[in-house]
Amino acid sequence: MHQVVFHIDELGKWGHALGNVKNLISYAKAQQMSYQIVVLVNGNAIMGYLVANIRIAIKSLTEQGVQFHACNNAMNSHGVKANQLPKNVEIVPAGVVDLIALQERGFAYVKP
Repeated sequence: MHQVVFHIDELGKWGHALGNVKNLISYAKAQQMSYQIVVLVNGNAIMGYLVANIRIAIKSLTEQGVQFHACNNAMNSHGVKANQLPKNVEIVPAGVVDLIALQERGFAYVKP
């Protein structure tokens, strides 16, 4: 199984990143390949978790097995509370530490 982490740290990059994730899922299905996909969100991109159309996309992608992570440091610095996050978003203590750990486990890194 292939593993990939998409890193979003700018609010304006959500659309591009989610498009990349959807394209990867389509490609994997067409090629009969399997991917474990994680989307790590930190910086001011954390505010994207509060945007309605992004929340809808997250729900759909989560149902397809995509995992979403939220940086607790970014949440604290932007006043985002755990109960404001979409269902199934995992809060990680620090986004950079999560990225390092994922890459050490063999995840390819993509930053749209």
